Amino acid sequence: MKRYIALLVSIVLTALTASAQTDETTQLEQTAPAETAEQVVATDYNTLWDSANVAYNEGDYAKATELYESILADNQHSAKLYFNLGNAYYKQDKLGKAILNYNRALRLAPADEDIRHNLEYATEATKDNIEEIPEFFLTTWVKKVRNLMGCDGWTIFSYAMLIVALIGALAYLLAEALTYRKAGFYTLCIAALLFIVSTIFAYNEREALVNSAEAIIMSSAAPIKSSPDRAATDLFVLHEGTKLTTGESIDGWVEIRIADGRKGWIESSRIEQI
Repeated sequence: MKRYIALLVSIVLTALTASAQTDETTQLEQTAPAETAEQVVATDYNTLWDSANVAYNEGDYAKATELYESILADNQHSAKLYFNLGNAYYKQDKLGKAILNYNRALRLAPADEDIRHNLEYATEATKDNIEEIPEFFLTTWVKKVRNLMGCDGWTIFSYAMLIVALIGALAYLLAEALTYRKAGFYTLCIAALLFIVSTIFAYNEREALVNSAEAIIMSSAAPIKSSPDRAATDLFVLHEGTKLTTGESIDGWVEIRIADGRKGWIESSRIEQI
């Protein structure tokens, strides 16, 4: 029993030490150039951000779009940036770009009501009225729970549950009173379950960010073909702003599926991945 306890304590200490070292390394990596390059870069981004917001408030949406895009071009991503960019595109009646950036913002902040509201408002302006295939109620419920946080939020929550589970295990092994041992056992079981669920949610959110299979129609009208060939039969036509799921790609063509289950092929130049 003492060996098990010693082993568990060692695991907890190792995990905490590794976490601390990781955080410290991350901090050092972020601040290593110290008071030189990074501060200049941060100042530049803040200047661009402020200038873009001023341009937007003054009604110069084209300039605001250009400035927001220049920030993105340097791999600076945030939900707020995509949200503002979506608003700027919407003001220019560029529905496809607006919906694209609202979706990207929502990926980073799935619980943000402002982003969700603007996305729904912009989607209502699209020409295609596609009826989605009803989901199983449990699937819808799970998605709503998963959307309470993004990838980072679920990752932090999973680490917290892991620590709580280890504490529960220690209480179960070390406590002498039966009441505390029971409490430790139930804590361990519940925290372990939440750790598994939150880890799965974090993984799913990351996959959605890194390997998105969803795209938005960018052209005003896009014929959907029966095969990857311009001479193929037109199955139906989709319009700017419509969301779809992509599949395999062949010579500039992408296989797609829309919410009502219909499938076909579209030229890759007519869509943009979320």
